[in-house]
Amino acid sequence: MATENVSRGRVGEAVSRTRFAVGVTLRRRDGLAVFSLVTGLYLIAYLWFSNLLTFGTDDVGVLVARDPLTTFFQQSNNAMTFEPVALVEFGFGTYLFSLNTFIGLGVALLVGLNLAVTYIAWKQPKACGIGSSSSGLLASVPALLSGAACCGPIVLIIFGIQASSAIMTAFQWLIPLAVVLLVGSLFWIGRQVNPAQV
Repeated sequence: MATENVSRGRVGEAVSRTRFAVGVTLRRRDGLAVFSLVTGLYLIAYLWFSNLLTFGTDDVGVLVARDPLTTFFQQSNNAMTFEPVALVEFGFGTYLFSLNTFIGLGVALLVGLNLAVTYIAWKQPKACGIGSSSSGLLASVPALLSGAACCGPIVLIIFGIQASSAIMTAFQWLIPLAVVLLVGSLFWIGRQVNPAQV
């Protein structure tokens, strides 16, 4: 019972410190800029690698699926891809709106938070109450690796590698794994934060 209370206390403290670090980062102009830039660029790259965003057309228009609510939750060939419900042509490109956009946005927000907190911890470790600037820099490694994992099947196709069905099946677990790694790395930075030092 005492061990369970100690574990809850540590988890609660890590959550509190992580929330504090994220709050400090997003209140700073440079932290917010890094967060916004990284989140936006990652989401665009995710959509592009997922073939939901393409460039090179000059048409303008919107086409919506007949039953958008049902189609929105309908899975495509892979476990983590969903059917598009709208096609938006915006003059110099085409965007396919689907549930994948929200998945990509969630991962992009986690990547943005990780790198923004890491940036602040690296640039001014005392601003987040982190004693060593290298800890934040090391925490960015899982964020970068897990963020890149989301587009694994597309990267294989781009480089022309023939992937067997076993490899393609393994890729369906990369997005959940990426989310776990990103949340873990955010808490890893957060548990090192000491609000009393700020």
